[in-house]
Amino acid sequence: MCVYSSVRRIVCNEVVSKRENVMMKAWSRARGWIGATLLGLVLSVVGEAGVAHAELRIDITRGNVDPIPIAIPAFGGDDERASRLGADLAGVVQADLERSGLFRGIDSRAFIQTFASMQVQPRFPDWQAINAQGLVQGRTALQSDGRLRVEFRLWDVFATQQIKAQAYVTEPGNWRRIAHIIADSVYERLTGESGYFDSRIIYIAENGPAIKRVKRLAIMDQDGANHRFLTDGADLVLTPRFSPSTQEITYMSYYNGVPRVYLYNIDTGKRERLGDFPGMTFAPRFSPDGNRVIMSMARGGSSDIYVMDLRTLERRRLTNTPAIDTSPSYSPDSQRIVFNSDRGGSQQLYVMNADGSGVHRITHGNGRYATPVWSPRGDYIAFTKMAQGRFFIGVMKPDGSGERLLSDGYLVEGPTWAPNGRVLMYFRQNPSDARGQGGDSYLYSIDLTGYNERRVVTPVQASDPAWSPLIP
Repeated sequence: MCVYSSVRRIVCNEVVSKRENVMMKAWSRARGWIGATLLGLVLSVVGEAGVAHAELRIDITRGNVDPIPIAIPAFGGDDERASRLGADLAGVVQADLERSGLFRGIDSRAFIQTFASMQVQPRFPDWQAINAQGLVQGRTALQSDGRLRVEFRLWDVFATQQIKAQAYVTEPGNWRRIAHIIADSVYERLTGESGYFDSRIIYIAENGPAIKRVKRLAIMDQDGANHRFLTDGADLVLTPRFSPSTQEITYMSYYNGVPRVYLYNIDTGKRERLGDFPGMTFAPRFSPDGNRVIMSMARGGSSDIYVMDLRTLERRRLTNTPAIDTSPSYSPDSQRIVFNSDRGGSQQLYVMNADGSGVHRITHGNGRYATPVWSPRGDYIAFTKMAQGRFFIGVMKPDGSGERLLSDGYLVEGPTWAPNGRVLMYFRQNPSDARGQGGDSYLYSIDLTGYNERRVVTPVQASDPAWSPLIP
């Protein structure tokens, strides 16, 4: 798989047409620095070094996990510019890992060994002395063709073994993406779960008092970098959703008081109107294959679930009851749909087959349930719950068992899954006063254990987040 930029594919013809030759060239270039242990990647991860499996491992399914101390020195470079990029790159890797709550970066002032003496192998007693359990060692170089080469190795310090080694070549402007990819690699190697750092967040950016909010569509990397607004605020926009391809989103905008649904291509900035949908209150969600969207529309006092084929724009009705059925979300295999409905007298969660058959209720606890979203792994459904005058973000298994409430507040709503299905993002809103002041709204993330709740920094107030899959 080739390394991509944030908005367009990097050319990788040499990998596609001469893969074996490229692998040998990558190996030749890399061995001067790391000897016979690193199998490099040129525009692509073409292999992993022969590694010895060490004991350094994090079990993220437990409750409150003590963060692993990890040392990430600035990646050294062949010249001043490469060194500067290497320092910035290492900083992003460390910040990604620390935000997961599973790692604690060691202050560089405690480091004993310098980069100059690390070019062959770390002096493990120096890192053991500062209790570094993991060590990420890296190097950057600007090649004669102007591209940036980044190499890194992950070491188990107390086992004195290398456990991961890779290299990448890309344009210098893509250095942040390489940092996220490295953080994902470290996370995956030490937890056994796929990473989620090389991804993006789309959300509703909000300005102004609660009674007169200006809402714009905004997008950023998962760490808040590369932030930009996609709409100008002239029209109210709501509930953006990512396509599985990550290149398109759906969102809803009101035009002359009528909900209108758009497809927006992130790469080109072009948008396409899917149609006007009177009675719709949430934007549609994509099917896992990206060819359909599923939605809820109100007609004649009831609200039913429909599916639309994006190739033909034909709609098909899946539910037909006097009740209010809304907020549908596909399972990752496209075989089932979770939604909320008041057909049983209160707002509860139901699951049905993708063709609308086999509807059955999965929630039976106290309170009302809304905004269900199936995990990309298929093992959990996230939801918003309203009980005893408060809102909660929770998860349960697809059969309704194992309900756990992770966060609560005056208003917490709109959960969205990280691509690895182990972290949730949502928004939290404070109450406004009688004059319409206050009511501030911000994004938060929390892991499945219910620990490590963190505010996601945005330049303005924020709501309705949607987390992308990993960028291809």
